[in-house]
Amino acid sequence: MGVFRHDEIIETDSVYMVNLPTPPARFFASDNFSGAHPRYIDALSRANKGHVPAYGNDALSHRANELFNELCGVDVEMLCVFGGTGSNVVALGNVLQPAESVLCTQWSHINVDETGAPEKLLGAKLQDVASVDGKLRVSDIEQAAQAIGNIHHVQPGVVSITQATELGTLYSADEISNICDAAHSFGMRVHLDGARIANAVAALGGNAATFRSLTFDAGVDVVSFGGTKNAMLGAEVVLLPRTQNSTRGKLIRKQFTQMPSKQRFISAQFVTALEDGFWIETAAHANAMALRLYEALADIESLQLVRPAVNSLYPIVEPAVKKALQEWSFFWDWDLTAHQVRWMTSWDTTAEDVDAFALGVRQALGFS
Repeated sequence: MGVFRHDEIIETDSVYMVNLPTPPARFFASDNFSGAHPRYIDALSRANKGHVPAYGNDALSHRANELFNELCGVDVEMLCVFGGTGSNVVALGNVLQPAESVLCTQWSHINVDETGAPEKLLGAKLQDVASVDGKLRVSDIEQAAQAIGNIHHVQPGVVSITQATELGTLYSADEISNICDAAHSFGMRVHLDGARIANAVAALGGNAATFRSLTFDAGVDVVSFGGTKNAMLGAEVVLLPRTQNSTRGKLIRKQFTQMPSKQRFISAQFVTALEDGFWIETAAHANAMALRLYEALADIESLQLVRPAVNSLYPIVEPAVKKALQEWSFFWDWDLTAHQVRWMTSWDTTAEDVDAFALGVRQALGFS
């Protein structure tokens, strides 16, 4: 195949037109591309009345914390923050000790997509381990633990896992429990990056008990709970079980410039999300749209599609075809060395969007 433009493929011996259909109304690039759900905008509007105490001392923040206590099954410090990177830095800052490292996979968001923020702001080394599926394993913890007690080596202090992972895979509750048991046996703590925890919960059971089984019941020490990728507007929170030392969490959050003065606007969204399980409903829809896309394209062997666990697919797309499709309806590259891209659905992806995107992909690849 030769040069592929938006409307034609030029080969050495022939030229023929590729009539791509009208692109979908919404992109398949990221759940960060989507807007906020109208229910959350309404919640913001209702919160935008009068004067209330700042810095989390308002009624909405107290209510949100009560709902998180119910969700987690333990009393937690609810540390609202501005974004996912800030959430991870604040969470890690609450469980790291001097001269300690954070064990994570090579794919982890803290390792790849946070511009070195954890290392710069925490002064801690990230020890990334290779993983073919984005998941960290007990054997990785056991290997890192060999450095414990050696004065010349950084001491592994925190294990950070992502649920769902950066490759769209999922840890089972048992896998997380085993990781926590192994980490705790060596005196390490466990952080869970839950930027897409809602998608994982929706896929693995779809209720509060599922969330608890994947987090605090399994032994996780601190959770970064994401809302922004799941239909909210700038709503992220760190969940830290209340202990004698947890009150320092608010100080650490302030030190890392993540304290929202008008916290009621973040809290209002979490109240709306948690009171009736709406946060799981929106994630479940995103997951379902990814499955619909998979089913529409699974017969194309060159894409090497794997049935999605959550709301993302990672096909292999030949570079010339990829370029044309990205110009038609943008999506992100993922692993350039493997010609792998990412297609991601969101809370507002429609069946019509999926069908239009699938049709374009099929036509670009020469399938009817």
